[in-house]
Amino acid sequence: MIEDPHFYFWAIPAVLLLGLAKSGFLSGFGAVATPLMAMAVPVPQAAAIMLPLLCLMDLASVQQMWHDRDGPLLRLLLPAGLLGVVLGTVLFGAVSAAVVSLIVGVLTLLFLLQRLAIKPRHDGPAPSRGWGFLMGVVSGFTSFVAHAGGPPISAYVLPMRLDPMRVTATLAVYFSVINLAKWGPYAALGLFDARNLWTSLFLAPLAPVGVWVGVWLTRRMASHWFYRVAYAGMAVAGGKLLWDGWRAL
Repeated sequence: MIEDPHFYFWAIPAVLLLGLAKSGFLSGFGAVATPLMAMAVPVPQAAAIMLPLLCLMDLASVQQMWHDRDGPLLRLLLPAGLLGVVLGTVLFGAVSAAVVSLIVGVLTLLFLLQRLAIKPRHDGPAPSRGWGFLMGVVSGFTSFVAHAGGPPISAYVLPMRLDPMRVTATLAVYFSVINLAKWGPYAALGLFDARNLWTSLFLAPLAPVGVWVGVWLTRRMASHWFYRVAYAGMAVAGGKLLWDGWRAL
C-alpha cells in the first residue's frame, strides 16, 4: 500500500469530490479527481487506483437512483461509450494522457463558450442522436485513458434540460457500465498491481460517503441551481484538464 502522506493529502479530497460528482451534486467536477490524485502519483497509477473506487461509487449511486434513469437515452449512449473503451484499449500508449487532457479541456471550454454565446431555449430542438453517439464514443475513450468521460457526455446531455435526477441517474448507470468494461483491459495492460489494489482498498470506505451526501442534496436542489453548478464544474474541469495537458507536453 502507498504510505506517503503526501499522496493521501491529494487522494482523500479527490475521492470525496468524485463521490459528490457521481451523485450529481457537483456534476462536472468529477473530471478533476484523477488529475488531483495525479499530483502525487503518475496518471496511469492514479487511474488504476481510482477504478475500484469508481465501481463502488457506481454501486451506491445506481442503487439509489436506478428508477430515475432514462432508458432510451442509455440505449443510445451505452454502445457508443463501449466503443470508446475499445478505442482506448487499442490506442493506449499511442496517445498520452497529457494529449487527452489537453483535447478534452479545449473541447469542454469551447462547449461552455458556445452555451454562453447562445442562450439555451427550452422549446428548441433537442441535440441530434448523431452528436450524442459521437460524444458517447469520446466519453468512453477519455474515461478509459484518464477517467475524464464526464465533460464530453455532459456536452450532449446537459443541453437537453432534463430533470436533474434523471440526468444524474442516467449518467450513473452509463458510467457504471463503462467502468466495469474497463476492468479487463486495465488488467491486461498491467495497470493493476498489489500496491495499487491495497491502496484502493484503504480508500474504499470513503467511496460511498460523497455519493450518499450528494444524492441527498441533489434531490433537494432547484433545477436552475443544478445546471449552474454543472456548468461551473465543467468550467473547472476543462480549465484543469487544459492546464495539466499543456504542462505535461
